[in-house]
Amino acid sequence: MTPRTIMVVAGDPSGDALAAGLVRALAAALPAARFIGAGGPRMAEAGVANSFDLTTDAVIGLSDVLLKLPRFFRHKRQLTQLAAAQKPELIIHVDFEFFNRFLARAIRRRASSGWRPRIVKYVSPQVWASRPARAAAMARDFDLLLCLFPFEKEWYARRVPAFHVEFVGHPMFDRYPAPVRKPSQAPAVLLLPGSRRAELKRHLPVILGAARLIAAKQPARFKLVAPSEDMAALVRAFPSGAGPKIEIQIGHLEEALSETTVAIASTGTVTLECAYFSVPTVALYKTSLWTYLIARRVITVDYLSMPNILANEPLYPEFIQHQATSANLAGAALELLANPSRRAEIQSKLARVISTLGGPGAAHRAAAAILKLTNANESKVGA
Repeated sequence: MTPRTIMVVAGDPSGDALAAGLVRALAAALPAARFIGAGGPRMAEAGVANSFDLTTDAVIGLSDVLLKLPRFFRHKRQLTQLAAAQKPELIIHVDFEFFNRFLARAIRRRASSGWRPRIVKYVSPQVWASRPARAAAMARDFDLLLCLFPFEKEWYARRVPAFHVEFVGHPMFDRYPAPVRKPSQAPAVLLLPGSRRAELKRHLPVILGAARLIAAKQPARFKLVAPSEDMAALVRAFPSGAGPKIEIQIGHLEEALSETTVAIASTGTVTLECAYFSVPTVALYKTSLWTYLIARRVITVDYLSMPNILANEPLYPEFIQHQATSANLAGAALELLANPSRRAEIQSKLARVISTLGGPGAAHRAAAAILKLTNANESKVGA
């Protein structure tokens, strides 16, 4: 089965970027293929005919999900109808676990004897961190799961051995050139409050407070990277009070990381990007009270930052919820700024972590795994 129509769905900025790389790799191998679905501007640039921009509905935490439930039900209905009308041979769900899992199930129910698409999930949800029973449900909903981290394939093999899971590596190797550290005359502190509005609103007050406390004890240059002009406008509008001058940069995270001494960052993908650029980092995360209370009961891992999970030790100090105070963040950052030997030790361990993540070519490996799946399906049909 050579896919003629491929449907791609991604629902947040990071998934949009990930999907765009995969679409380009698939388009190079299947020049006659047509791409439809829902995502963001990067998917559109890669050639996907988006029915709407799903990235504007990115959510963080249970309260955000509940607020947007009516919209998600509408989007699910729209995309299920699109799939039934266009009958793509291949459907790829990129990240956005809450929405994509239910969409995949709805499409499965709409499939018929004349149309049974292969359904792929790109990026494993963190089932190994909470609610591991979801693995069995994923095996029912998806024909193939593509993972970014090597331990994930082994984890699934122990629990659902019949589930087709492939480790393809992390796309940041292709997103950024080989890291080059630039010397800085003064200590440089990078502020990374998050890529979503809810993250920004919760993290910005404590991060700006931490910057004020750091500046009072340690001369330093401060920079904040926002993913878009809209997010930068939110930062500029935030009442910062008396404090150090903070340069606001839109995008180009790699440039900022290359000259950073210490970062203060939201847990998530950006902490892995900090690790890639060998940046010692202080990590934080704040969410709604209800989401936090529920998460405390279901999360089974010791850390939230992926570099810490991969290293199985707290390379990055983590401050979660009520511990994420300006004083705690500033204290940890000042300790790193004052201790070059500790920073060097962290950088050495980060290099070992990054070496396990597959190197360049993740999108092409993902595309190859998908094409192997469709070819295997074709062989079964012809047998």
